[in-house]
Amino acid sequence: MNTMKILALPLLITVLHSPACLSVTVSSSKPKVEVHEHTDAVLACEFKTEKDPNPRIEWKKKGKGVTFVYFDRKFSGSYAGRAKIEGATLTIHSVTQKDSGEYRCEVTASEDHVNLGETSVSLNVLVPPHVPSCEVPGSVFAGSGLELLCKDKLSVPPATYRWYKDNKALTASADTPYSIDTHKGTLKFKSVSKADSGMYRCESSNSVGAPKSCVAQHLKVIEYQLSLTTLIAGAAGLFLLIFMCCLGVCLCRRRGCCKKEKKAKSSKSFSSPPPPPPPPTRNLKHYKQTQSFMI
Repeated sequence: MNTMKILALPLLITVLHSPACLSVTVSSSKPKVEVHEHTDAVLACEFKTEKDPNPRIEWKKKGKGVTFVYFDRKFSGSYAGRAKIEGATLTIHSVTQKDSGEYRCEVTASEDHVNLGETSVSLNVLVPPHVPSCEVPGSVFAGSGLELLCKDKLSVPPATYRWYKDNKALTASADTPYSIDTHKGTLKFKSVSKADSGMYRCESSNSVGAPKSCVAQHLKVIEYQLSLTTLIAGAAGLFLLIFMCCLGVCLCRRRGCCKKEKKAKSSKSFSSPPPPPPPPTRNLKHYKQTQSFMI
C-alpha cells in the first residue's frame, strides 16, 4: 500500500504541473444565436484563467476579412454606441441583417502558460418578408409561352412564393396549363389562351413575419385575329404612304419642276466660247516697193 502511494505521488505532481492546468479556457453556452431584426443579440462567452485576474478580452467578426468589434476595452466601427460587454459576453442592440455572421471571442491571459483561448459564436438575424418585385407583362399573344417572375431578396430565411389570379390562389397540377416554383417564385405557361387574361399578383412569406404581396397587375392575352387585323392595317398604311410619295414625284415631273432644275444645272455647266484673236498688223518699216506704176 505504501509502495502504491509512493508511486502515485510523482504522478500527481506531474498532473498538477501539467501545462493544460495552467492555460486559459474559453467557451460559449450558446454557440448559435438567432434573433429577429431590430432586437438585441447576446453572444455568450465564458472564460476561466489559472493565474491572470485581469485578462485581455477581444471580439472579432469574420467575413471577407477580420473586423474588430471590441478591442483595447472599447467598441469600434458601427458597434460603437450600440453594444455593451459584461465579463466577456457581448450584447449588440437593434441588430440588422448586416450584423449576421460568425464572431470570435478571444481571451488573452499573459500569466498563464498557454495564454490564449478562443471560441466562436454564429449570429443569424431573421428578417420578415418584404414586398416582392413582380414582373407581369401588360399583353401577350395567344399561343405563346409566358413566365411571370416574383422575388423577395431581403427576407431571412428565404421566402416561399404564391401566385394569385383575380384574388384566387393558383395551385398547379397535371391538368393546369401552368406550373409554379414556390422557391424561385416563377409562374410558367406553356401556351396562354384568352382565359388566362386577368389580374395577377404574388405573395412572399416565411416563418418570421406576416406575408407581403405586390400590387396586382393586369395581363391581357391578344388573340391572333386581332393581331392579323393589326398587321393588315399597318401594311395598308405603308402602301398608302409609298403611293403618295410616287404620286408627288410624278406631279412634280409633269409640272416641269425637275426640268427647270436640269436647265439651271446645264446653264451653269456650259460657258460661252472665248472671243477670236485680233488680225495681224503689217510692219511698214520693212515694206519695199518692187514695181512702179505709171499713169
